[in-house]
Order: sequence, then structure tokens, then C-alpha cells
Amino acid sequence: MAWNKPFPNVDEDIAPFWTALKRHEFMLFRCKKCGAWYWPAAFCRFHDNEPLFGDLAWTSASGRGRIFAFNIHHRAFLPGFAEDVPYPYALIELDEGPMFGTRIVGCAVDEVSVGMAVQVHYHDISDDFTLPYFQPIR
Repeated sequence: MAWNKPFPNVDEDIAPFWTALKRHEFMLFRCKKCGAWYWPAAFCRFHDNEPLFGDLAWTSASGRGRIFAFNIHHRAFLPGFAEDVPYPYALIELDEGPMFGTRIVGCAVDEVSVGMAVQVHYHDISDDFTLPYFQPIR
């Protein structure tokens, strides 16, 4: 079935993340000086930074974490999502530290719980876009 929902807005700063997803690789921004991980792309908060993200690089990450908080969407905000409700949307505390907001797939809505171990699930929506949903680790 063709994707009938909005596509993500991709700018130059975030493009490497979306390019990696097409390869089914999950990447986060990481500081080259101290190793701190970031999502979304940001300057390191632990020291002075080089201009233009000079101290940071897109780095392969585990794509694993735990559900920190979640809610169940019972109403579609846009018509294209009407067939999806209800669905769980969660804030994932990634193993690397940052929080990442995403949809939970691969389990019933009533099975989602805080603390549940999850991993990235690559959802190819077109030849050009892959979305990073998360699913329970079983």
C-alpha cells in the first residue's frame, strides 16, 4: 500500500540520520572529545564546542533502549493516520542516554509498558524514506 501520510521534514543538519535509516542503520550525534551522545543534533553541554558542530559526528548507535513514558493515540491528528488508531507513541530512553520519541509496533496496545526493553524496527515507507519505529525485544 502506498504511503498516504506526511513525510518527515529533512534539513541539511539531520539528513545523515535519514540516509542511515535507509541503510537500516540507527545513528546519533556523538561528541568526539568526551563521547557524550545526543538526539537531536546539538552542541556538547560538557565543554566548549568548535563552530558548526566541529566536535560532533554522526555515529552508529545500538538502536536499543527502554520505554520511559508512553501514551495511546485514540484520535488521528491528520486524516492519513485514521486507519492507525489506536497506536502507542513512546519516549524511549536509548541505551546511549538520549531520549527518542517514536511509535511502538510489534505488540498489542495493552502490552506496552514503562520499562519495556525495545529496539529499532526499520519501516520502509518509500524508496527514499525509512521510519524508525521501535518494537519489544523478545
